[in-house]
Amino acid sequence: MRDLMPFLRLYRYHWFELSLGMVLALATVCAAVGLLSLSGWFISAAAVAGLSPLASQFFNYMLPAGGVRGLSMARTAGRWGERVVSHNATFKLLTRLRVYFFEKLAPLIPGTLGDLRDADILNRLISDVDAMDQVYLRLVSPMVVGVLAILATSGLIAFFDPALALILGACLTALLLILPVIFYRLGKAPSSALADQKMAIRVRLMDWLQGHAELVLFGGEARYRQALNQEQRVLFSAQHRMAHLTGLASALLLLCGGTLLVLMLWLAADGVGGHEQNPLIALVAFSTLGAMEILMPVAGAFHFLGQTQTAAKRLNAILNAKPDVDFSQSQFTGPCQGAIAFDAVNYRYNAQQPWVLSQCTLSLKAGEKAAILGQTGCGKSTLLKLLTRQYDPQQGQITIDGIALDQWQESALRQAITVVSQRVDLLNDTLRDNLRLAKPEATDAQLQQALEQVELGYLGETEQKMNLWLGEGGRQLSGGERRRIGIARAILHNAPILLLDEPTEGLDRRTEQQILKLLQAHWQGKTVLYITHRLVGLAQMDQVHVMEQGQFAESGSHQALLDAKGRYWQLWQQIG
Repeated sequence: MRDLMPFLRLYRYHWFELSLGMVLALATVCAAVGLLSLSGWFISAAAVAGLSPLASQFFNYMLPAGGVRGLSMARTAGRWGERVVSHNATFKLLTRLRVYFFEKLAPLIPGTLGDLRDADILNRLISDVDAMDQVYLRLVSPMVVGVLAILATSGLIAFFDPALALILGACLTALLLILPVIFYRLGKAPSSALADQKMAIRVRLMDWLQGHAELVLFGGEARYRQALNQEQRVLFSAQHRMAHLTGLASALLLLCGGTLLVLMLWLAADGVGGHEQNPLIALVAFSTLGAMEILMPVAGAFHFLGQTQTAAKRLNAILNAKPDVDFSQSQFTGPCQGAIAFDAVNYRYNAQQPWVLSQCTLSLKAGEKAAILGQTGCGKSTLLKLLTRQYDPQQGQITIDGIALDQWQESALRQAITVVSQRVDLLNDTLRDNLRLAKPEATDAQLQQALEQVELGYLGETEQKMNLWLGEGGRQLSGGERRRIGIARAILHNAPILLLDEPTEGLDRRTEQQILKLLQAHWQGKTVLYITHRLVGLAQMDQVHVMEQGQFAESGSHQALLDAKGRYWQLWQQIG
């Protein structure tokens, strides 16, 4: 149960709605018990009164009939109100939890949790968070309402016979304490296995959907589909076990209810409250039947508690994790001029791997532009990750404007740097919302101006305008259009430092030249660090650095490196 405590503490933010939901649930249960009790007594009393002409003349039919109708309407209205209030509060709670979870998750990537698969993270963000609604709806609320409803039912019976009330209350309390333990023990292992299997099949299915084109091309679709079908069969087996256990729990609950009803009838058979046999016996019997409604939600609550705990453990693995990069002690808030310096920086991803960067030293004045050239895997992109502080170097220091990078507040650092990469992430949302990631306060006019600067003005002139839906990953756009969206974001962000991580990779030559022309128009007056392995656009750079195996093999201006006839000159000769 300790795994659920962090989520129980979130209830304080919505205590009023959650408490109101429990009050309405209690009122509904009391109305249901009262309805059955009054109906049972009314029918029995009416039948007895009908046997005597004298008694039938003085029997009050109107008041009990009105009570039955009133309790019926109260039960219906209470059930509706409880569903509306409690589910609305639960949805608010899940919204808060999902935002809180994402705030904890974002700083952990790509460092602490960089090895987690996208499907696993998505499963935790959606399915595991959704499982937390059962903590309130199936655990907290049923138990609190159950205790209070038992007291209310016992109080009703105590008005007529305290001894019977004490026995009924003791039996119901014992069932409320014992049955959850039994159901939890029965369902813990299979419900946990069911939760794990649901996650496994979601991961497998997402991998199959995302990699379907590659699987078809390389002939692996049939094998992967077979593995997916096997995961599905395991899931069906787990669901089958849970269905059997659910049926067993329901049967056990019905058995306990029937046994308790027989016991109460036997005790009340000689009369209620010291009187002879009378319609109050029916009231006791129907009150017992109504009281069993209190215990019905308990079976489902603790039956699936193992599944909820499994989801909570996976969420807590994220919530309790510590990020590799800590901004809590950072104080500097800017402004930023744009000077960058790497001083003998060494970095490797873990102690078992060789150094990715070794004694890297680089200095850029504000407004200067440098290109870092090298083959894939030589450490170029790692430099940008260190500069944006996705990681911290093990040795050496990185500064911006002479201020150590670990002294910059995260918000100030993000405001100082713009990154344009070969992969432009677009959300399944509108054109407006995708552009506003770079500048949340931007107006539609400013967004349209940025689009026109990157020659995408026609997107904002469609019938939908800024409400144009881009689809998942921007599937409505071509590759060149997606890159231009990334540049439009850079224009909107307008930071003094511009980092370009192979922004033209995978584009045809014509589109590449267009993208470079747009970037060159945007980077005027900015400090630019241009990562590439292609000899394109390097003549406009103030500095060119050739990187090999995590070190700078050559550094200088474009012309100076050509005149030196070293490694850079050899690369030019190969394409000349």
